[in-house]
Amino acid sequence: MANAFFSDLLSTISERGRSLLGRAGATNGKQDSSELLELCEALLSGRGEASATAMAREVLDRYRHLDADGRLSFFAALARDFGPDMAKLSQVVESWRTQSNGDDASDLHFASEPRRQELIRRLNRAPGGTSDLVAMRSDLLSLMKGNKDLAALDRDVVHLLSSWFNRGFLVLRRIDWSSPANILEKIIRYEAVHEIRDWNDLRRRIDPVDRRCYAFFHPALPDEPLIFVEVALTEAIPGAIAPLLAEEREPVPMERARTAVFYSISNTQRGLGGISFGSFLIKQVAEELRRELPKLDNFVTLSPVPGFMQWIKEAADVPLSDDDRKVLEILDRGGWPENPELTAQLRAVLEPLAAHYFLKARTSKGRMIDSVARFHLGNGARLERINWLGDLSPKGVRESAGVMVNYLYRLDDIEKNHEAYANNGEVIASSAVKKLIKGEGRRLLDMRLS
Repeated sequence: MANAFFSDLLSTISERGRSLLGRAGATNGKQDSSELLELCEALLSGRGEASATAMAREVLDRYRHLDADGRLSFFAALARDFGPDMAKLSQVVESWRTQSNGDDASDLHFASEPRRQELIRRLNRAPGGTSDLVAMRSDLLSLMKGNKDLAALDRDVVHLLSSWFNRGFLVLRRIDWSSPANILEKIIRYEAVHEIRDWNDLRRRIDPVDRRCYAFFHPALPDEPLIFVEVALTEAIPGAIAPLLAEEREPVPMERARTAVFYSISNTQRGLGGISFGSFLIKQVAEELRRELPKLDNFVTLSPVPGFMQWIKEAADVPLSDDDRKVLEILDRGGWPENPELTAQLRAVLEPLAAHYFLKARTSKGRMIDSVARFHLGNGARLERINWLGDLSPKGVRESAGVMVNYLYRLDDIEKNHEAYANNGEVIASSAVKKLIKGEGRRLLDMRLS
C-alpha cells in the first residue's frame, strides 16, 4: 500500500511537471538520439522537483522509441560526453597536490564522478524509473558486444544498480499456489534450468507439502521476482532430477524429510546481470527452512554441468587416450542411455573426466570453466558428488552427457570454504570426488593430468 501511494505521488508530480514544461507526453514514433541528449543535459541542469521528475519520465519514454542504432548512439554519447567535469577535476587535483587534507580527498572523490551517474540517479526518480533503467541496462549489455567504449558506462550503471539492489532492500517471499497469478506466470516464464511446461507442472513444483519456492523482490519492482529458487524436501541426497519432477510421485512426509535440495535457481532480470543475489538467497532460504524444519540435516543442490560436453569437444588439454575417444563416439549415435553396456563404457571415461573438469581444468585466465560451479563454490559450498545419468533430458544429454552434481552447503563450513576458494582458488571437494580424478580402477590410472 505504501509503495502504491508513493508511486501515485510520483506520477502526480510528474504530470504537474509536464504541464509546467508544456509537454503532454513523450513523442510517439522514431526518436532522434540528439534531441534525447539535449533533454538529458536539461535534466542535469534543472533544479525544480516537479519539472525534473517530468523530464526524467520523458527521457525514459523517448528512449523507448529509439531504434537499435539510436540506442547505440545514445549510449556512446553518454560514455563519451557525460564523464567527469574535467576543468573542475583538474582544479581539485591541483588543490590536492599542493595541500592535501581530508576535505580535499572528499572533493576529489566527488569531482571525479562522471556526470552520467547523476543523470542516472535523476532518471531513477521518474515513476517506474527503476524498472526502465533495468531494461535499459539489458539493452546496453546487448550493444556492448564489439563496443568496448561502452564499458565505462556499464560500470557506472552497475555501480548504481548494485547500491539500489543491495541485500538490505531485498524482501524474501515464498511463492505458493495462492500467490498472485501474474507472479506465478513469471515463475513459469523465467524458469531457466528445468522448463515448466504448464500450470499443472508449476503446481507440482510449489504446492505439495514437500516442495517450496522462494524469491527475492525489490520495493521498486513489487511484482517482479528478481531471482527464485525451487526446493525439494527429501529423505536423502538425490542423484537424478527425473524423480523430483515426476508427475506421479508420493510426497515425502515432513517428519521424514532430512534434506533440502535446491534443484533450480533462476535469475529473471538480464539488466541486473553481474549483481549477485543467489548467495544471499540460498543462505536465507536455508535459515528459513532450518527454523521451520529443525530435523533437516543436509542442504544441497542438484545442479547441471552446462559446459562439460563443450569442454570435452573443444579444449586441447582434455586428458583422453585414443581408446577413450573411441568410447565417446557412442555419444554421437544416440540411444545409449537405454543400453546398460554402453552406459557402463561411457561412465568409465566420463566420471573421471568430470572430476578433472571441476578440480583441474581452468580457463586461460585461471578460472573454473563451469559458471554453476563458480557460483556455488564461491558461495562456500562443497563439491559433494558427481551423479552419472542424473539428467537424461535432451538438454542434459546434449550439454553434460547426463552428468549432474551435488554441492553441499554445510552451514558451519560456508565461510571457511568461501575463503579457500576466493583467496586461493581451492575447490573444496569430498573424498569421493577426489578419488575419481585419481582414476581408481579406470583407464585413466596411468595418465598424468596437467
